Amino acid sequence: MEHANPLKAGAWMMGAVVSFVAMAVAGRALLTGMNTFELMLYRSLIGFAIVCLAIARSPAGFSQVRTTHFSLHLTRNLFHYTGQNLWFFAVALIPLGQLVALEFTNPIWVALLAPLLLGEALTRTRLFAAMIGFVGVVIVAQPGRAPLEAGHIAALASAVFFALNTIFTRRIMHFDRVLCVLFWMTLLQGTASLVLSLPGGIPLPTADNLVWIVVVGVTGLSAHYALTSALGHAPASIVAPMEFVRLPLIALVGALLYGEELKASVFVGAALIIAGNLLNLHAETRRARA
Repeated sequence: MEHANPLKAGAWMMGAVVSFVAMAVAGRALLTGMNTFELMLYRSLIGFAIVCLAIARSPAGFSQVRTTHFSLHLTRNLFHYTGQNLWFFAVALIPLGQLVALEFTNPIWVALLAPLLLGEALTRTRLFAAMIGFVGVVIVAQPGRAPLEAGHIAALASAVFFALNTIFTRRIMHFDRVLCVLFWMTLLQGTASLVLSLPGGIPLPTADNLVWIVVVGVTGLSAHYALTSALGHAPASIVAPMEFVRLPLIALVGALLYGEELKASVFVGAALIIAGNLLNLHAETRRARA
């Protein structure tokens, strides 16, 4: 990438990290009074309003939301919506440090699934990186020594669905713009959330949770916008490692706000998961240059 600016990329990545952490805290606060479908409904409504405003102010206007690949949008959002609900489900059940450590397996799943769905080569480096990452998962979850809770399974499953989302996003970005992707994301996920929330009744915002609802809605977009902006200032080989600062930050937030224990096993396991990601990223960067 010409004229890379790591400082600007780092500033945007810190914005993304803070957004993800704030979304986790807000999600945990809201899930005491609503389920994940209801939470996703409010998040999608706020996101849809913001996206529509951005589209209306852009030169291309709403013409850019037209797509000839609607089935790709539908498939992508099915995976993303499932992964996001599982992630919020896990937020309420397990320590935040464990959640993020397991979430970091996302790139490893992308490396394993891309050969099946995108026709990419399954290299020895990808397999080795995956093995390192899964050893890290075992250390984080500690099956056998500690009970494997539904939250751990949900966090790991969300990483798989987020990986599928990443793969289909790669496909879509060959055809449609970012605002088009965000428009269909918020519209489709808002519609799904409305249908799934109606049977039990939709709780109205209260004075206590209104701020948290706004935080979830705004950070749901700001995190991805900041991440995309960071990639605009520096290549993935520089940007991706910056996200790993999210683990110690969210673990510290969990300890301060919820009294969660700072377990060494979480950081050791996360270090292995990160090492697997960096190994794969280094190999992919070298392959791209070649």
